[in-house]
Amino acid sequence: MKKGIHPENYRPVVFKDMSNGDMFLSRSTAATKETIEFEGETYPLIKLEISSSSHPFYTGKSKLVDTAGRVDKFMSRYGNHQKK
Repeated sequence: MKKGIHPENYRPVVFKDMSNGDMFLSRSTAATKETIEFEGETYPLIKLEISSSSHPFYTGKSKLVDTAGRVDKFMSRYGNHQKK
């Protein structure tokens, strides 16, 4: 690595995917107050909602997530209209 291009607080951090519990070690400057024991060492912990181990693109499992009826709302507005 080139010297002087990374911030001083660039350190090893554990990222934890909260949807499936997978964890991986990487380096980051992200601030966190939580720590976790990983492979015999204590590291800062960053919690993720989704990572490559749970994302449908990487796992091959696609999901249709309809939050608050957005598809139904769209269909009621524009789905029944015909072009003149």
